[in-house]
Amino acid sequence: MNFGQKAMVSGALLAATFAGGAVGATLIGSAGAQSSSSTEAATAAPDPSQGGHTANGITEALLTGDTAAKVTAAAQAAVPGAAIDRVETDAEGAAYEAHVTKSDGTRATVKVNEDFSVASVEDGMR
Repeated sequence: MNFGQKAMVSGALLAATFAGGAVGATLIGSAGAQSSSSTEAATAAPDPSQGGHTANGITEALLTGDTAAKVTAAAQAAVPGAAIDRVETDAEGAAYEAHVTKSDGTRATVKVNEDFSVASVEDGMR
């Protein structure tokens, strides 16, 4: 093989190497972008204001209407001055619960019975 042929073969191999590297980098970059967006979606924290906690095989649901108003009234009577964060069914013993923020900024959960009497007030938000 003479010098000209060697140079031509070497040039072709070099061009193929660069082209292959560029294609590979593009594919890897696209795959990385796709996996990072799906990872972000999978690790996004749920919005606690939307309820949906599951315990004992029961998923809590946000309350609306008259029931929500009665649970809210019971919670406000039990913890005067508290702001109601949300009211929902309870999966852990009581019929309903109200998550509240007390006037001092601490949080509590007010458990409410079916007759809208207060069963308990628990410090913290579960």
